Parts: sequence; structure tokens; C-alpha cells
Amino acid sequence: MSGLAFTVPGDPRGKGRPRATVFRGKDGVPARARMYADSKTVSYENLVKMAASQALAGRPPFDCPLTVIVTVRMTPAASSSAKKRAAMLSGEMAPTKLPDLDNVVKAVLDGCNKVAFRDDALVVSLIARKQYAATPGVDVEICPTILRKAA
Repeated sequence: MSGLAFTVPGDPRGKGRPRATVFRGKDGVPARARMYADSKTVSYENLVKMAASQALAGRPPFDCPLTVIVTVRMTPAASSSAKKRAAMLSGEMAPTKLPDLDNVVKAVLDGCNKVAFRDDALVVSLIARKQYAATPGVDVEICPTILRKAA
């Protein structure tokens, strides 16, 4: 099976922190907590699933060791001067603003889980970067990893 490449359009979104709701017990039953993802995270992961599913075009999910390359494209702030904006878009300046790169990668991998690959445990190699671009989005490449035999 060849690799898979797709783009998640729009502003990149990092995986949010899990939330908790407490259910109060009655008649001496202790209270219980339920963990859930915030709605913005769920929405973004669904966008990733849709993009991955369209790129697969009916092929089955990967079920082998994988290499994933994630490129997060962020737009410069509207308030940036023309000179600063040009420096950002040419790669002279790196985006050190939110969202955190690791949180975006986590949202992408969780969105691809059970769609592009059987489980994110199959990812054995990961390359991720953030850069400024005129159009925001996240570019994802997934390909089988070629394993070398030990000498």
C-alpha cells in the first residue's frame, strides 16, 4: 500500500485538556466522575477524520508500522507589519505562538485513529513542524515504515 497525504483546512487546533463532570450519588452511593473532551477538540478531530477518510478513498486503514509527517501552517497576525509579515512567510521567523505543536499532533493522530490507521500505536516515526504560511491548515503524510534488520 502506498502512502497517504491530506490537508486539514483552517486554523490548526491543539487537543484540549480533558474535562470532568461529577455525578452525585444517591442513597449512599459515592459520586462518580466522567471524563470527556471539549466540543472544540471533538469538532477538530472530526474534521481530521473527514479529511483522512476522503484521502483514503475507500482503501482500508493502515495496519503496519508507520511514519507520520505533520506540517502545521499558521498565518501571521493581522497586526504584523508588512516587513515582519514578509519575514514570517519567507521562513526567517518561526511561529512560537499557540497552539503548541505537540497538542496539534495529538489531535491529528487521535482524529486519524481507526480511520487512516488501526491504532496510533502503529506510529513508530514522527516528524512535526510549525511554519508561517499565507493559508492556514495542517498537512499530513502517512506512509509505511521500512524496517531494517539488525546487523
